[in-house]
Amino acid sequence: MTVIYDRVALIGLGLIAGSMSHAIREGGLAREVVGHARSAETRETAREIGLCDRVADSAAEAVAGADLVVLAVPVGAMGAVAAEIAPHLKPGATVTDVGSVKQSVVDAVAPHIPPGVHFVPGHPLAGTEHSGPRAGFASLFRNRWWLLTPLPDSDPQAVERLSDLVRAMGAKTDRMEAAHHDLVLAVTSHAPHLIAFTMVGVADHLRRVTDEEIIQYSAAGFRDFTRIAASDPTMWRDVFLHNKEATLDILGRFTEELFVLQRAIRMGDGQQLFDYFTRTRAIRRGIIEAGQDTAAPDFGRVATGS
Repeated sequence: MTVIYDRVALIGLGLIAGSMSHAIREGGLAREVVGHARSAETRETAREIGLCDRVADSAAEAVAGADLVVLAVPVGAMGAVAAEIAPHLKPGATVTDVGSVKQSVVDAVAPHIPPGVHFVPGHPLAGTEHSGPRAGFASLFRNRWWLLTPLPDSDPQAVERLSDLVRAMGAKTDRMEAAHHDLVLAVTSHAPHLIAFTMVGVADHLRRVTDEEIIQYSAAGFRDFTRIAASDPTMWRDVFLHNKEATLDILGRFTEELFVLQRAIRMGDGQQLFDYFTRTRAIRRGIIEAGQDTAAPDFGRVATGS
């Protein structure tokens, strides 16, 4: 595989950055991968498992001389990290991020990017419920979408070079405007996560009344909720605080749909329920046909152990 960047700096060493390191090193896509995490414990773990070619004790040290800098920290910390590394960025370098929200990241990071450095926000639509430096694996991005939201003045060559890296890691790329990204993700990710957190919270309340029967007899649907709700709490706190308007809009629409179903159940309107479920079933089929999941039992998670 062709080297795309001489040096890549990963700021934050969780699931996404760790998977990037594995994929880049496995594919020979960079001559060196340097990592940094705020936590000394995380840095030590990363060194222990050989996650990167080198683990730096400061963000400034990590980005020095890097051709690509990846901000893989919670959305709420992006601005502060950008301000910290700005004086140390190499002229001509590209800065990207992997945050689940884009407009607030643009607002927080762009003012700190110095002239001559290219900022190309991004978001890989991939993940598991696991986190930390041990959670990453090279195939995480395979056949998944990686959305880029370039700014109007983003350098086309920098955008294309980053796209080349993304594709070389196995992902598919697309580009869209930041605000539109946030609306799309509110539908496909953010609101579903909030609903999952809520259902697991309801179950936890009931569990205290039913001697843990909710846990003992959990069916597949509830197990999927718990898998989603096991995601990193810091990351999701920041997602909802930084994509507030789009998430509230989608939750309002969800509430309206829920009232329609409540009324159909109350009125015994089986035909309306059947028609509604038939329409929504088609969405699932579309996801499978698009290659974004599998029709295997438990969505293939039993076989993979994930």
